[in-house]
Amino acid sequence: MKVLLLGATGLLGHNVLQRLLAEGHEATALVRRSDGLRLPGGGWHTVVGSVLDYPTLCRAAKGCEAVVNCAGATDMSLPGREDFMPMNHDLCKMLVRLMEETGIRVLVHTSTVNTIGYGTAGHPANEEAPMRPPFEGSFYADSKRAGELVVLGAAQHHKDWHVVVINPGFMIGAYDTKPSSGRMLLAGYRRRAMVAPKGGKAFVAVQDVAQAAVAALTRGDNGARYIAVNSQGCFGIKELYKMQASTMGYRQHVLTLPNWLLAVAGRLGDALRAVGVRTELSTLNVRQLMVHEYYDNSRGREALGYAETPIEQAIGEFHKWRETLKKQ
Repeated sequence: MKVLLLGATGLLGHNVLQRLLAEGHEATALVRRSDGLRLPGGGWHTVVGSVLDYPTLCRAAKGCEAVVNCAGATDMSLPGREDFMPMNHDLCKMLVRLMEETGIRVLVHTSTVNTIGYGTAGHPANEEAPMRPPFEGSFYADSKRAGELVVLGAAQHHKDWHVVVINPGFMIGAYDTKPSSGRMLLAGYRRRAMVAPKGGKAFVAVQDVAQAAVAALTRGDNGARYIAVNSQGCFGIKELYKMQASTMGYRQHVLTLPNWLLAVAGRLGDALRAVGVRTELSTLNVRQLMVHEYYDNSRGREALGYAETPIEQAIGEFHKWRETLKKQ
């Protein structure tokens, strides 16, 4: 297929582009800067401009048969829901318009697993589970759910389209250029001692999500959502740091932060935000670090056939890529 890729310079976007090329697709990446892609070699076409500029979006989509949307606002220091909406919701409306006006009938949209309510170790949640606190109060997750509703509504209206939503967990791996999720790994990397909240995430190797997204171009059902997490299940952030230390060959003592201390930090962040200071600390954000997220990935694996890379391997690939980048 000829595929328009949005968000190509991010962690997932880099991996999706790599997967598209490996499977013989032609890719056009709409990017803000021509030097934003860090993949070796080439083989893709680049259009420079904003994904939120509709004429630019149309120019980039010329000749394309499908769109893979990996773009999104993920900065947890953004102060309000309205700051997330242009990338996470308004872009979805533009993509529906683009498809209606150009005849493109395939859209793979990447969201987040947190638009789905987490379960427990004994009863992990599937795609039907409604959002749960604290994520339904998250500006990020709420804006992503708003975007999902746009594209899923379009899928219901256009029965001849192929619209699939991927709901990935916390992604780890190579090509984390900012870094984004990799900041959690770097925060504890090679430190003798580290503190971590009691909560846990549904981690997943980013290349597995990329495989799912590319498979969704031709697989899955129109209007379906598919969870993309690792079957290792949810494990704590403390366990992640221990896993990183073991994988990378160093010793580390990890202390668990009590929830009351996290709550105090959240209130401090609220106060800073109230006077205009940009910070990721807030009551909304720290509450998300106190829960364990359990999800059932069986539907996504069956429909899309994506692999399951061990999280230890994903951690190693993240650090290996960073070392390669330093040498360039």
